[in-house]
Amino acid sequence: MLTTFLQPLFRLPRRRKRLLQLLADVVLITFSFAMAMLLRTDSWAFVERPAVWWVLPVMIPVSLVIFIRLGFYRAVIRYMNQKALQAVVAGVVGSALALMVTNYLFQLPVPRSVPFIYAMLAMLTIGGVRFGLRAIYLKGQMRHKTRVLIYGAGSAGRQLVVSLRQGQEHEPIAFVDDAEGLQRALIQGLKVYPPRAIARLIEDYGIEKVLLAIPSTSRARRREILATLETLSVPVQSIPGMADVVEGRAKINEIRDVAVEDLLGRDPVPPDAALMGANLRGKVVMVTGAGGSIGSELCRQILRQAPRQLILLEVSEYNLYRVEQELLAIAAAEGLEVPVRALLGSVQHQSRLEAVMTLFGVQTVYHAAAYKHVPMVEHNVVEGLRNNVLGTRACAEAAIASGVEAFVLISTDKAVRPTNVMGASKRLAELVCQALGAEQQATLFSMVRFGNVLGSSGSVVPLFRRQIEAGGPITVTHPDITRYFMTIPEAAQLVIQAGAMARGGDVFVLDMGEPVKIAELAGHMVRLSGLEPSLAQRDERLEGAGAARRGDIEIVFTGLRPGEKLYEELLIGEDPGETRHPRIMTANEVAMAWPEMRQLLNALLEACRRFDYPALRALLLEAPTGYHPTGGLVDLLWECRQAVLTQPTAAQPTAAQPTAAPKKITALQPVAD
Repeated sequence: MLTTFLQPLFRLPRRRKRLLQLLADVVLITFSFAMAMLLRTDSWAFVERPAVWWVLPVMIPVSLVIFIRLGFYRAVIRYMNQKALQAVVAGVVGSALALMVTNYLFQLPVPRSVPFIYAMLAMLTIGGVRFGLRAIYLKGQMRHKTRVLIYGAGSAGRQLVVSLRQGQEHEPIAFVDDAEGLQRALIQGLKVYPPRAIARLIEDYGIEKVLLAIPSTSRARRREILATLETLSVPVQSIPGMADVVEGRAKINEIRDVAVEDLLGRDPVPPDAALMGANLRGKVVMVTGAGGSIGSELCRQILRQAPRQLILLEVSEYNLYRVEQELLAIAAAEGLEVPVRALLGSVQHQSRLEAVMTLFGVQTVYHAAAYKHVPMVEHNVVEGLRNNVLGTRACAEAAIASGVEAFVLISTDKAVRPTNVMGASKRLAELVCQALGAEQQATLFSMVRFGNVLGSSGSVVPLFRRQIEAGGPITVTHPDITRYFMTIPEAAQLVIQAGAMARGGDVFVLDMGEPVKIAELAGHMVRLSGLEPSLAQRDERLEGAGAARRGDIEIVFTGLRPGEKLYEELLIGEDPGETRHPRIMTANEVAMAWPEMRQLLNALLEACRRFDYPALRALLLEAPTGYHPTGGLVDLLWECRQAVLTQPTAAQPTAAQPTAAPKKITALQPVAD
């Protein structure tokens, strides 16, 4: 009720608020002086003695001037802190001294103890009114705030409390910290509890959210903490990492969903500075597919290694513009004088590639351009093979013709015993680079193979987040589907270091850590959102795999998509070799001689020109890729052609009304480019 009454006061303009404070202080100073006289004389007789009141015309202006000089009226009452309290004390002491000096100079009938009593009363009235109003305001705000528990009572947690109290969304209730030395202490007015008390705190204080304020903690420890918090009935969120805060990319009070890196990731190995700069520092570097997830991160890390020039090649105009603007901003912010050249173009156009590499004097190429979405390539076989295989050939041959020193192919774990066209195309791309690497010595070829990266354009993580926000269901293809995961920055860093260790034709394999079940990942994300997952079945093959149970977000198993594998592998052989980096291995695998490879590529190109899908599948099966498709052809153009060709024959048309059906069939027959 009182809060509602005071709301118009809180909404007044700043100038009016300051005027009201001045008038209020005049009244409070007068009141405090009168009460001091009453307490000292124990009588109201002083009221009738005019000489007693002569002190006020001197004391009040002096007191107000002191308050103004101390910036007392610039402080916003709702945000008053310890500094404002110090201003109150200093101002009241100055006011009491003014009373004492005035009384002495003019020999007024004011007892000598009154200034001391006045100081205590003025402290209570002038300071108390303000802090009382602040308490009333904050109490009113608490009704609309989310009550949060902060995990981490270090410097980040303390800064977070200050920021949250100034905002209107969250109300910090208590700290939780592992450090026994901090437990039971009071920090920023909040008590610090041990982690075992979290469940009790949630129940006793109505905690609605847990905020992680441990930006410097190792990823392994964060994972342990999240495992304990996952069983709670409240959502868990986090503040940004300290590196983002220090570099200005985020603020300490920016509350975010828990990063999936904290659930799956591991602490990265510090990069080897010599390997990071070997193919980059002072050289002209080109990245194909520069606007993609891996390509753009490669560009960021390459830029910081001070190349002579950075060349971006991208077929998507929007992605190229976006990454160029980001790199220019990084260069300006970090004082990097590296020219960034943004070029539109497809890796299938060898003549343009040769022109770019020759004119700019490119010395190192990172070939990240590829179609990587498995179902999409299954439905667009010709374009997938043209881009991933023939595009790699064009890029590699252009590099040789232009005198490029090092060529690094970004490959995938789906190239190992592939069951889909995308994986087979990437294995063929590896074979192309291996064959060309063995055919000549001028350009050093290497391939780097790794699994899924967190946060990529095709990652399941953003999809799961959107599905959780929409209330479900979460769609997972199979309860047993398993994938390797790695953060994009770590993957790009390892790619650069692997390329620097190449001797020619090397296949490098990145250590991806432990594989993760996608269904379990979905469950983790749901529980950390403060909800409970439930299972459901939509695939007859999966009946009995998990009975449906009640929950907030349903996890639906939809069945494997065309070409999708349950498990991914990183090695074709069984004996990986070690390198000087603990997370980079080498693979000894089958290769083809260039004459045989060239013959296969020419046949592949001819089949693509004719849209001869059976011939394309036969070529993929004959090549040493280990390709074992799990189903028939599902290319959309092929399916359309089959549907047209199997339509019942219509009645013969008249000369005046010819049917369009024969023309449609003819248009879909194999044709030359």
